[in-house]
Amino acid sequence: MMEKQASRWHLHPQRVRYQETDQMQVVFHGNYVNWFEIGRTEWVRSAGIPYAAIEQQGLLLPVTELQCRFLRPARYDNQIVICTRVTEFSTVRLTFESQIRLVGETREGEPRSTGFTEASTDELPGELLVEGGTRHVWVGADFRPARLDKAAPELYALIQQVVLGE
Repeated sequence: MMEKQASRWHLHPQRVRYQETDQMQVVFHGNYVNWFEIGRTEWVRSAGIPYAAIEQQGLLLPVTELQCRFLRPARYDNQIVICTRVTEFSTVRLTFESQIRLVGETREGEPRSTGFTEASTDELPGELLVEGGTRHVWVGADFRPARLDKAAPELYALIQQVVLGE
């Protein structure tokens, strides 16, 4: 059974790099998927376990579904924040919600730092640019579905604690 209570948001600041943009200095759409991945990795790290440690336990978390809705483009040198939270989880599945938000635009003559720092909060900063998410399934190294509560009960308990706020 999928639990449907959302965790708190994890925020990860990032600056748009030149190589992430096209000739118009607009972020190439595929980079948002990379940023969703960064957000998921940082969410897991903030929960108390590096993703590499999960893989060392013989578990993988491949994407089974991707959703992405573009509202406004990010541009070269914008300060953005990658916002990530878990919205559903079970012993075999995990669903992340992601948002990319604009928190600062660099203009000629302005300082490059916005003073924004990483934080967890329910009120998200800035302007929503892109929203979406990913669904995942827990598998073993053989890519067969794995029950997280059986394969790594301490990890399942940790995710449950973070998502449910226990």
